[in-house]
Amino acid sequence: MRWKVATATLLVVVATGIVVRTQFIDTVTVSSDSMAPTVCTGDTLVLARLDGDDSAKVGDIITFPSPEDGRQAIKRVVAVAGQRVAIADADLLVDGKKVDEPYVDHRSIDGVYFGTVTVPPGSVFVMGDHRENSIDSREYGSIRTSVINGRLLFKVWSNCGNQ
Repeated sequence: MRWKVATATLLVVVATGIVVRTQFIDTVTVSSDSMAPTVCTGDTLVLARLDGDDSAKVGDIITFPSPEDGRQAIKRVVAVAGQRVAIADADLLVDGKKVDEPYVDHRSIDGVYFGTVTVPPGSVFVMGDHRENSIDSREYGSIRTSVINGRLLFKVWSNCGNQ
């Protein structure tokens, strides 16, 4: 009788794991360094699986199909609907205020200027942390929140120091 209870319990746990894995979370291996040093090529990540995300906020690391080629992209939300974005001599400005970004190597993009643009309703402005290697909203514009399909929960494995 005990083995029947143990077997039933195991089946419920496995079935629950499959549902959670396929419906609510996803694991991915990163194939680009556009988010280094936060997320590096070869990192394994756990993402919350989303079908659009109107709650995306500044600082979230999200995934979405790239407007350039449809491949999965991962970027940081740097501004939300209604905010004004600019870059002045490598410094990110949101609504005219400099944003502290310790994860960005400002020396590598010294002299870069962009904007000012206002993020449209239902959209977010995204950029990679590795700014000189990132194709992001500076190139393809704001991302509609309806196409956001993942949000970083945590890293399972990181290659950031092994490159």
